[in-house]
Amino acid sequence: MEPQLLHRVADSVATVVIHHPAKRNAMTASMWRALPPLLGTLAADPAVRVLVLTGEGGTFCAGADISTLQGSPKEAQSLAVAAEEALAGFPKPTLAAVRGHCVGGGSQLAAACDLRFAEEGSLFGVTPAKLGIVYPASSTRRLTSLVGPATAKYLLFSGELIDAGRALRTGLVDEVLPEGELGKRVAEFTRILAARSQLTQAAAKEFANGRTDRDDHWAQQARASGDTAEGVAAFLERRQPRFGWNVPTSD
Repeated sequence: MEPQLLHRVADSVATVVIHHPAKRNAMTASMWRALPPLLGTLAADPAVRVLVLTGEGGTFCAGADISTLQGSPKEAQSLAVAAEEALAGFPKPTLAAVRGHCVGGGSQLAAACDLRFAEEGSLFGVTPAKLGIVYPASSTRRLTSLVGPATAKYLLFSGELIDAGRALRTGLVDEVLPEGELGKRVAEFTRILAARSQLTQAAAKEFANGRTDRDDHWAQQARASGDTAEGVAAFLERRQPRFGWNVPTSD
């Protein structure tokens, strides 16, 4: 099978699989190009409430396919940044499910997700210093916001890999699961996310990402949605809420 991004939608969860096992799921130029339109399609699908990004088999993503850097490194980097920004801008909750290596461009993609769950034994690294590449400013800022300046500098200056335990301590990942338990935990947690208010999630995502010009917009959305009344009623009636607000297909 050619290197590609596979996807499926089930139970309100879209799963995107990085599929290039011959090179530990390294991202080719065509895969970088394919990610933004795929994310656009999934964002517009009302059946999708959560997105999971993972890799085929026992590896998340070993980074960019180095052969793509032999032509135009600047173009290759721009493709990676465009894909990363599309993932960061996905309007619904996103979760990276990491097994094995999550390195270089793989770390870019994982950092662009809202949450990162990893299996014990996973390894993380940001490796442009090994290739003499200037890591993109937007990617550097995103990494620093997750792990702080000291750890960001450690990763970027050295290109060394860190294990899942250290990634958890520094904030690079949110949960570390025993071997064989990652899939079960991701399924459990995405069910929780899918049952919650999309209104709350969408507003919180914008606020947490630093947007400061939409307070009035979200206040109006909250008043018009009826989600608060439904949530309170469901709580008092001891039932699951049926939230009605959905992420608009365009905004």
